[in-house]
Amino acid sequence: MKQNYSYLSMARKMLIDGELSQPNDGAEIQFEYDLFVIGAGSGGVRAARFSANSGAKVGICELPFHPISSEVVGGVGGTCVIRGCVPKKILVYGAAFRGEIEDARNYGWELNEKFDFNWKKLLQKKTDEINRLNGVYKRLLSNAGVKLFEGEGKVVSPHEVEITQLDGTKLRYSAKHILIATGSRAQRPPIPGQELAITSDEALSLDDLPKRAVVLGGGYIAVEFASIWRGLGANVDLIFRKELPLRGFDDEMRTVVARNLEGRGINLHPRTTIKELIKTEGGVKVITDHGEELVADVVLFATGRIPNSKRLNLEAVGVKLDGTGAVKVDEYSQTNIPSIWAIGDVTNRMNLTPVALLEGTCFSQTVFGGKPSKPDYSNIPCAVFSIPPLSVVGLSEEQAVEQANGDLLVFTSSFNPMKNTVSGRQEKSVMKLIVDAETDKVLGASMCGPDAPEIMQGIAIALKCGATKAQFDSTVGIHPSAAEEFVTMRSVTRRVAAGSKPKTNL
Repeated sequence: MKQNYSYLSMARKMLIDGELSQPNDGAEIQFEYDLFVIGAGSGGVRAARFSANSGAKVGICELPFHPISSEVVGGVGGTCVIRGCVPKKILVYGAAFRGEIEDARNYGWELNEKFDFNWKKLLQKKTDEINRLNGVYKRLLSNAGVKLFEGEGKVVSPHEVEITQLDGTKLRYSAKHILIATGSRAQRPPIPGQELAITSDEALSLDDLPKRAVVLGGGYIAVEFASIWRGLGANVDLIFRKELPLRGFDDEMRTVVARNLEGRGINLHPRTTIKELIKTEGGVKVITDHGEELVADVVLFATGRIPNSKRLNLEAVGVKLDGTGAVKVDEYSQTNIPSIWAIGDVTNRMNLTPVALLEGTCFSQTVFGGKPSKPDYSNIPCAVFSIPPLSVVGLSEEQAVEQANGDLLVFTSSFNPMKNTVSGRQEKSVMKLIVDAETDKVLGASMCGPDAPEIMQGIAIALKCGATKAQFDSTVGIHPSAAEEFVTMRSVTRRVAAGSKPKTNL
């Protein structure tokens, strides 16, 4: 075991209220690293690279690679690259082709009534891309001069980390700053027979494509996998506790998503949960709290994620966690121990990959760039990659009503996309703008329809710049496009008085 005993003895004597005082002789404590990062996902890699580019000596550790995460396996690239955004989006692309092929017939493409899909081919292509990106992330670290260790890291003092390598040997290093960026992992609800279900990790690596799938959950992961499996030909039942899926999003847009899911052939079970899972010869029997019985090849639990903090030894060192295990940090991502910081899902703030990147950037600027920076969580766009997708930025109507001091103007547009007028698909796109009646500032925007995330990224820039509805209206649209609808919504759909409850026309 490698240890820096001279540093440790000095540090323990000099630790006063979490900060190291200077020795009387003026000598500075020598650390082996300026920064040591535990966790090489999107946020950790960004923080490590940017800190190294600012001149810091940086080390980082990550669990060994495996597509299905646990407390002891992970991989450079983290959830997003290995078992999240990237493989999920590849499967969404694959699933979307089914609808495209169906729509192609009315565009003159003569296709057989039956067309085959090769799940194993898509799975292999997905795996190839994950492996490629895993290598890219490792090269990014190497090119920045960051030392990568493979193994399980934990904190053993405010300025010391321990890495357990694959062969069981342990290394210890001192660091001026320690950054926790270990992310989160899927959790299973305590339902009898829960071992018969899978999480999103396994769903991305199934050997066989299910013909019958039951999805438990109403969040974006549940909705996305329901869309994927339905798009690939499976019979899908989506079970969720609320009246509509996607709690926390704009209620009007949630209604649109639910309608589209049903329109694509997904069976919705609102205000329902699973009571028990039973293994049978014909598959997994699902018993709901309403007494309904379903049989499936695969049951997916998409019921939330928990921070990866359990094995880091944080509480023993004095770092405060909340009730879910998330690391408590201030607005600069600093814990109550000044030398220990945390970013990304392990802090359970806004659990999105681009937000972890933002937090990693701000951390490096604060600690090594001489520019204290705190993440701005306002007007962060996001997307649900259902088929078709939903994308939003800014406030939902419900949030705007809750926060507003004055009246709000709501602009909506529901239309059949030009492509659908020829293909015959009955699926409308819906767009929405929330505007402050007094200042004319656009407070929120949302869209459900093809290309919504690509369109919303540009709208997000406008909201970040404080755009007004008049500025939207004075912008010339691109014709013919769906996006131009955002600059041609002239008529107010409804005015919501201050203190009112949101109303919808859907």
